[in-house]
Amino acid sequence: MGILMILFTFLGGITLSAQSAINGTFSRKAGTIETTLLTFLTGTMFLAIVILFFGNGNVFAILEVPKWQLSAVFLGVLFLLFIIAAVPKIGVIATNITVIIGQLVVGIVIDNFGWFNSLVIPLDMKRYFALLFMIIALYFIYKGNKRASEEISA
Repeated sequence: MGILMILFTFLGGITLSAQSAINGTFSRKAGTIETTLLTFLTGTMFLAIVILFFGNGNVFAILEVPKWQLSAVFLGVLFLLFIIAAVPKIGVIATNITVIIGQLVVGIVIDNFGWFNSLVIPLDMKRYFALLFMIIALYFIYKGNKRASEEISA
C-alpha cells in the first residue's frame, strides 16, 4: 500500500504542475479570481458525482467537527489563488519550488511543536540544511527563469 500511495502522490505532483501551468495561462484571459472560481466550481461538480457513486463518508460531518478544522477549506482556496497569480509572473517551476519551501518551513514548525496533534520531531541541522539547499535551488531557478524571459523579450 505504501508504494501505491507514493505513486498517487507522484501523480498528484504531476497534476499540480499541469494544473498550475494551465490555470496560469487561463488566468491571463479570464482573470485570477475568475479562474480560481471556475476551478473550484468544476471540482465541486466532479466530486459531487464521485461522491454519489463511490462516497462512503459523511458530508454532514462538517457540522460536527471543531470549527478551526474548517479553515482548511479557505486555505485551499488561498493556495490555488496564489498559484494562479504566481505562475504567469515567475513560471511553473519557480512557483512549485516556492510552494515546496513553504510546505517544508511550516511542516518543520508543525513537527517541532507537535501542532494539530502531529508527531513531535525536533528541528535539527539536517532540516536546516535541507531548507537552505531548497532556497538556493529556488534562487538559481528564479534567476534562470528571469534571464530566459529577458532573452525572449529582446
